[in-house]
Amino acid sequence: MLNATRFWRLALAALLVVVLALALLPLGPEAPTTGWDKTNHLLAFGTLAVVGCLGYPKQIARLLPALLAYGGLIEVLQSFTDYRSAEWGDLLADALGLLLGWALCRLAARLVPR
Repeated sequence: MLNATRFWRLALAALLVVVLALALLPLGPEAPTTGWDKTNHLLAFGTLAVVGCLGYPKQIARLLPALLAYGGLIEVLQSFTDYRSAEWGDLLADALGLLLGWALCRLAARLVPR
């Protein structure tokens, strides 16, 4: 049987692949979007933070910087494409998403008894 921690770790791995694909593949108008690139980043990295915090609750101090580095890697990889561009604003939106996701997990931990 799959325990909760293992489930969230597998979910994080899957989300990392999905985020990378959405960030690097040329996407048409039917691609999922919030309507603004920066909120796409905020939502993606907020989700990564929540799922990551659930999968690695005792390693958050290493997890969040690693996820931010992942965002930086995506920006570097995008700079090698002719249909995407690397932007500092995207990395800032990634960082804000990570902080919001982490804060949401902290709030939920206080509100929900174990």
